[in-house]
Amino acid sequence: MDTIYYLIQNMLPVAMPLLLVALGGMFSEIGGVVNIALEGIMLFGAFFGALFVYFVQNSGIDPQTVLLLGMLIAAIAGLIYSLLLSFAAVTMKADQVITGTSLNMLIPAAILLFSKMFFNSDGITTNMNFYIREIPVLGKIPVLGQMFFQRTYLTVMISFIFLIIAIIIFYKTKFGLRLRACGEHPHAADSVGINVHRMRYAGTSISGILGGIGGFFYSVGVMDGNVNGHTGVAGFGFLALAVMIFGQWKPIRIFLAAMFFAFLRTLAYSVSLIPFLANLGINQTYYKMLPYLATMIVLAFTSKKSRAPKAEGIPYDKSQR
Repeated sequence: MDTIYYLIQNMLPVAMPLLLVALGGMFSEIGGVVNIALEGIMLFGAFFGALFVYFVQNSGIDPQTVLLLGMLIAAIAGLIYSLLLSFAAVTMKADQVITGTSLNMLIPAAILLFSKMFFNSDGITTNMNFYIREIPVLGKIPVLGQMFFQRTYLTVMISFIFLIIAIIIFYKTKFGLRLRACGEHPHAADSVGINVHRMRYAGTSISGILGGIGGFFYSVGVMDGNVNGHTGVAGFGFLALAVMIFGQWKPIRIFLAAMFFAFLRTLAYSVSLIPFLANLGINQTYYKMLPYLATMIVLAFTSKKSRAPKAEGIPYDKSQR
């Protein structure tokens, strides 16, 4: 049981950034904007969140309060960066894939330059610990308490709240219905008075907010609060795209897909704790390839059945019917 507890406790902080970023991509794409820039948005949010932590880490503020404030900073940073994609893709009607790719390439270089100039390093290193050994009351619950409320991060609980909010917005609100309409039939949506450009800006902005928060949560739960310009977010933005596609642009499926990929990654780093896998004598590097191999295999078998929004990636032109 101790091994199971360990796997779950270490899987959740990895799964939550994937979940948030994939949900962000979902909101952007159901509105009709392909968001390849998730990797760059993640790194942008992580950088400014870590920068905030760096400046307040010795101020005596409670670590969990710093985490919440850092989350807000990361959300604002992600929102601002996503507006570049919105402007290029929605207003200027530029190719969304090329725009997203260029935004991904810009940030690692900018972070390296900034870090070298001001910190003489490749990134930002913080010394604040956000780890929660046990949540009062909830941590005492038999089995579930030890599994979900001990040796964890506040990021896990916050992410579940965002998941619930995303489900409500997606299925139970006029905004969610209108956003989906703009990604499926934008001309029909426009004909009933829905401002397609405004809705697409809104979807991409939500994507930026969730992507920025996801990047910061990645730096907290996986990188111990640090951000490096060379390693970035280790391809998590692209993995989140795979999670979104595997989840068929639906919140619950995206959650399950994020848990699946996070489990594979956690398993790869926990081989020595599982006698069966340790006795096989396989180099750990091969296990670390599992999440990315699984991504290719899953997409290869599910891509034919994937049903992306019909107008995804197509700039909206009111004059074309």
